[in-house]
Amino acid sequence: MIFFVPPARADDAALTLDAATRLAMAQAPLLQARLAQQDAAREEAGRAGALPDPQLSVGIDNLAIEGTGAFTAGGDTMTMRTLGLTQVLPSRAKRQAQRDLAGANVEQAGSTSVMTRLAIEQQVAAAWIGAWGAHHEVQMLQAMRHEWAIDVAVAEARLRGGTGSAADVLAMRMDALDLENRIDDADSREAQSRAALARWLGKSVNEPLADAPDFTVLAHDQSSLLARLDDQGNLLDWPAREHAAEAALAVAKAEKHPEWSVGLSYGSRVRGLSDMVSLQVGVSLPLFTRNRQDRGISARAADLDAVRAEHDDARRQQAASVQAAWAQWDALGRQVRRHLDQLLPQANDRAALALAAYRGGGDIQPLLDARRDEISHHTDFARMLTDYGRAWAALTYLLPEGDTP
Repeated sequence: MIFFVPPARADDAALTLDAATRLAMAQAPLLQARLAQQDAAREEAGRAGALPDPQLSVGIDNLAIEGTGAFTAGGDTMTMRTLGLTQVLPSRAKRQAQRDLAGANVEQAGSTSVMTRLAIEQQVAAAWIGAWGAHHEVQMLQAMRHEWAIDVAVAEARLRGGTGSAADVLAMRMDALDLENRIDDADSREAQSRAALARWLGKSVNEPLADAPDFTVLAHDQSSLLARLDDQGNLLDWPAREHAAEAALAVAKAEKHPEWSVGLSYGSRVRGLSDMVSLQVGVSLPLFTRNRQDRGISARAADLDAVRAEHDDARRQQAASVQAAWAQWDALGRQVRRHLDQLLPQANDRAALALAAYRGGGDIQPLLDARRDEISHHTDFARMLTDYGRAWAALTYLLPEGDTP
């Protein structure tokens, strides 16, 4: 089908929808923030599961507190100046769980970046289509100025010829002013949409807009979209959330594994006595797990169940959103075609017949009604076409880049 659009521009400077989305992707601060968060998650993953830093200790052992050598480092033969080093050795299961948790965070950060990209594409498309639709509404209304000027001229001619009235002229002029108000309103909405577009492009958008894509064509049918719910923007991070919850559960379970530590210390005594070396091996004793580790495991297991249930609910919600968006896009397509093929031509014919009747001496009211209905149908068509484009964009930018036209 062919919609009402002005002749295609030959101006190479016209901004296409595709160019607008590319510009937004290249410089959107929000997307840069998500990419920085993704880099941060990778850096955190690089150190996950590493051994904790060793502990260095310095002290005095066996310090006398009585006698002539009390509180002096050389006051007793048992007193030693000590220097020790201790290394804690978490269990292998705990370190692996920490790595898995960090990997899930990297996965979620990557998913969030893709989700942000899709959200920006949808908002850029909505703003571009809003500006495009409002501009075409202005052009459609401006094209009606000539017809309204003819109506005013006919009313004035009948007044001069004595067959009309001043009230008829005033009525026609008032309706012509209403047309100007509608043009100003459409101009304002175009400016607002361009301002929203500038928010993503980082500069004022003053160049003309190119022709819109074909809103009747989608890259995927409804069944394909419903079969790929988990690949769509709103659900992309849910697998990572589940993986993070699973890793948190593994960390909680690893708390039941003993944690070892190894310590080495060197003791220096007074002159004439030999120095000493001590070696210590320690291990944690998770003996009372019922009210400690077991409760943590139960809590993390409940968190995992909650994430999975929320994921299922989000999947249902997304399916409902896709079906609703598809129904809206399909219905708007039929309405646009009906306006284009039937309502607009009939409204134009009715106005032409009413003008002919008025010229022949008929009453002005049928002409006023016909003109008002004509402008209403044209305005409805322009706004409907904008809504149709936005519904198309909502379905087009559901899947990541590479799965869209």
